[in-house]
Amino acid sequence: MILFPNAKINLGLHVLSKRRDNFHNLETLMHPVGICDILEFIPSPENETHLKITGIPVSGDMQSNLVYRAYALLRDLFKLPPLRIHLHKIIPAGAGLGGGSSDAAFMLKGLNQFFDLGLSSEELKIHAASLGSDCSFFVENVPAIASGKGEILVPAANYLHGCKLLLFFPGFPVSTAEAYSGILPDPDKESLTSILEQGLSSWRGELINDFEKTVFEKYPELRTLKEALYGNGALYASMSGSGSALYGLFDAEYAISPELKKGLVWEGLL
Repeated sequence: MILFPNAKINLGLHVLSKRRDNFHNLETLMHPVGICDILEFIPSPENETHLKITGIPVSGDMQSNLVYRAYALLRDLFKLPPLRIHLHKIIPAGAGLGGGSSDAAFMLKGLNQFFDLGLSSEELKIHAASLGSDCSFFVENVPAIASGKGEILVPAANYLHGCKLLLFFPGFPVSTAEAYSGILPDPDKESLTSILEQGLSSWRGELINDFEKTVFEKYPELRTLKEALYGNGALYASMSGSGSALYGLFDAEYAISPELKKGLVWEGLL
């Protein structure tokens, strides 16, 4: 079976409070975008599971990879056979795009279909949430307001319909720990939905990703990139998640400078 796990972007990201489990309560809108990894698995002829990773290098051994962990979770529950798995990485890691989470969720969905396990979407979400906070989003893979650690999902309107998205990766990752290092949670923010419903023309300066302050202070080139996106006519620009990727939303007809194109990793109509 061949699967194409896609990335996501965040529209706004509010860090509301610190939890007793040392995670944070968040509020954000997650929206799927078209840049994808490639994931393939077949039954293993060697009676042993192998995971081969090509494309963008990723750290860690096989047992720590989210794709393998997703397989191991369902293997143990349903006595699945060994597999030969190939993951080709295209989505940059440490970019706030959810690539690893998407790989894991698509592995769960693929195994459910291939082996006819009969798991519902809600059951898949529960399994996905045990692997990572963003994983549940990729089960249904539609725009959704995420809260809690990111695992509580409510379907949302497609606020980006008809927009052109340009996605940029600066060539380096930002760790989640770095992004959280300067965060001061604020439970009294205006609700994300009320900001979104004001419309795209009002989002600049209102629809905020709380991680930008900390991350931009450490990596000022990201602030420069965001300013360049607005300078090239973006209707809205933001960092995705905890970074380091940034995106700009443009009218369907747009033109950007050759200098800005250097970090472009995906563009498409939403």
